[in-house]
Amino acid sequence: MNDYRPRVVDALLKRKLAGKGAVLIKGPKWCGKTTTAEQVAKSVLYMSDTGSRDQNIKLATIDPHLILDGPTPRLIDEWQVAPVLWDAVRFEVDHRKKHGQFILTGSVVMHEEEDSKQIQHTGTGRIARLVMRPMSLWESGDSNGQVSLSDLFKSPERIAGTCDLTLQDIAFITCRGGWPDTISMDHSVALDQAFDYVDAVAETDISEVDHVNRAPEQTRRLLRSYARNQGTQTSLTTLRDDMKANESGTFSEDTVGSYVKALNKIYVIEDMRAWNPNLRSKTAIRTSDNRYFIDPSIATAALGLGPTDLINDLNTFGLIFETLCVRDLRVFADALDGNVYHYRDKDKLECDAIVHLRNGSYGLIEIKLGGDSLIEDGVESLLTLAKKIDTTKMKNPSFLMVLTAVGKYAFRREDGVYVVPIGCLKD
Repeated sequence: MNDYRPRVVDALLKRKLAGKGAVLIKGPKWCGKTTTAEQVAKSVLYMSDTGSRDQNIKLATIDPHLILDGPTPRLIDEWQVAPVLWDAVRFEVDHRKKHGQFILTGSVVMHEEEDSKQIQHTGTGRIARLVMRPMSLWESGDSNGQVSLSDLFKSPERIAGTCDLTLQDIAFITCRGGWPDTISMDHSVALDQAFDYVDAVAETDISEVDHVNRAPEQTRRLLRSYARNQGTQTSLTTLRDDMKANESGTFSEDTVGSYVKALNKIYVIEDMRAWNPNLRSKTAIRTSDNRYFIDPSIATAALGLGPTDLINDLNTFGLIFETLCVRDLRVFADALDGNVYHYRDKDKLECDAIVHLRNGSYGLIEIKLGGDSLIEDGVESLLTLAKKIDTTKMKNPSFLMVLTAVGKYAFRREDGVYVVPIGCLKD
C-alpha cells in the first residue's frame, strides 16, 4: 500500500469514523473504495473473495457476529452481497457504544424500502455515508493545485496560478477518466479501461443490481443517449425519443425509467439537482435535474470517442468537459461540507454549477473550454445571475468563477470574476 495515492475523501473518512460507529463508502466500481478503506482499517473481510463468497454469505446469515469480529475499524468489503449484515452492524454499534467500529464498502445504492425483508433499520445516527467518485484531476496528479476552492470562498483580492495542460492533454484526461488504475498506464491501455467499464455495465452490472434481466444493446443505446444529453434537463420521454431516432428498436418510457434507475443504483450516472435561490423579482426556475455521468470517460466510451474525436468536435468536447468539471467540483464540495447544483430559469439564464456550503456560503461557476469569447460569455452570465439574487435574504456569492479547460494563468479580473484552468484547481 506504499504506492497509495492520497484522496480527498481520506480526511472525510477519518472524520466520519471519529463521530459514528460505522461508515458506508459507496460509489462506482473501480473508483478505489476498497483501497481507500484499507488505509485506515485494522482488519478486513472481502465478502466476494473468490472461493469464499458462498461461505461468507452463509455465515452472515447463520451468525453475522462472527464476520464482524476483528480489530477495528473492521472493513467489510462488498457488504451488500449479504444484506443482513446491515442490521448486524447497526446492532453491534448500538451495543459496543464506540465510534469507528466498521467500514462498509459497496458499488450499489442501498434502498431500504426495496430490501425491507432483509434490512429492518436505516442505520440513521449510527452509520455515516460517504459517496466516493473517480479521481479528480488534483488527486490524479494532473492538476498542480495552485488554486484552492476553499480559499476562493474567502474572496481573495488576488489569486495566482499557471497551467501547462494543453487542449490535447485535457482531451486525453477526459477520455481516460479518473479511474485509479489508469493513472500509471500507457495512454493506449488507459483509454481501453472506460470501454471495458461500459461493456461490464451493459453485459452484467445493470442486470445484477436488482436481478432484472436487461438487454445489453438497449443499455448501450441509453448510455449513448445520456451522453448526447449531458448537462441538460432532458426528460425520460426525450431520452426515449432520442433513442428511437438514433437507433432501431422500440422503447417505452417505463423501460427507459427502469434502466435509468438501475444505472443510478450502480453509480454510473449522478444527476444534479437545481438550485433555488432567493431572487429580487419573481422568475420561474426550472427544477428538473441535469443529466450527468459520474465520470466523463463513460460518455466518451459510450459514444465510441477518443481524444482526437473530441478535438475535432469542440461542441461535443465542451459538453463532456463539463462532466469532468462537475465530477471534480463534487469531490471538492464534499470536503467543504457542500453540494453542487445547477441553475436555469424561464429566461434561459443558466449557471453550470453552484457550490453551496452548509454555512450558506456559495460560489457561482460557469464551465468553458477556453478562449476570450467563451470566457466573456461565461462572465456575462455570472454577473447577470449575481445581480438577480436578493442579498437581503441570502448572502452575496463568495465568488464568481469561469472554470476552463485551457489557459496559461489563473487570475482575478477587474470585475472580480476569477478565471481558473481546471489544471490549477484543488479542494
